[in-house]
Amino acid sequence: MEATSSKATVVGRLQAAKHKSGKSFNQIAQETGLTNVYVAQLLRRQAQLKPDTASKIRAALPDLPEDLVQEMMKPPMRSYDPSLIQEPTIYRLNEAVMHFGESIKEIINEEFGDGIMSAIDFYCSVDKVKGVDGKDRAVVTFDGKYLPYTEQKVEHMVSKLNLHEEK
Repeated sequence: MEATSSKATVVGRLQAAKHKSGKSFNQIAQETGLTNVYVAQLLRRQAQLKPDTASKIRAALPDLPEDLVQEMMKPPMRSYDPSLIQEPTIYRLNEAVMHFGESIKEIINEEFGDGIMSAIDFYCSVDKVKGVDGKDRAVVTFDGKYLPYTEQKVEHMVSKLNLHEEK
């Protein structure tokens, strides 16, 4: 479908099905067992709907047309509009990561060693809590698998080992 329809058209139809349901991302997440951010990613075609979850999405969004369910099950073209940074919430999220990034990196290295947090084996959620002052606060959780950097020894490089065996 995305080859013949623009991603924006597909996303618009997905968002319309959510709107028609009257449900929030949190409600759909609760019904499907997914995180609220993953539900939003699915409905923006930034994540792939897995076969085991398709029936749960159908139940949560009964007006979701079957062609969109099938489209959601295809690997998506994960992309974003570069002008998205101009949206104030996204700008502030980027600003927070840039401001705290070096410190977060240092703590990851101190706690785990030389490596990174995966953004593929990754969970993300947004929660609303009351602060100590009684005001609403947004809690954004990044839960990523730690991936250590690999020391690149030739004897561990399978492609090099195979080349030596073929000679």
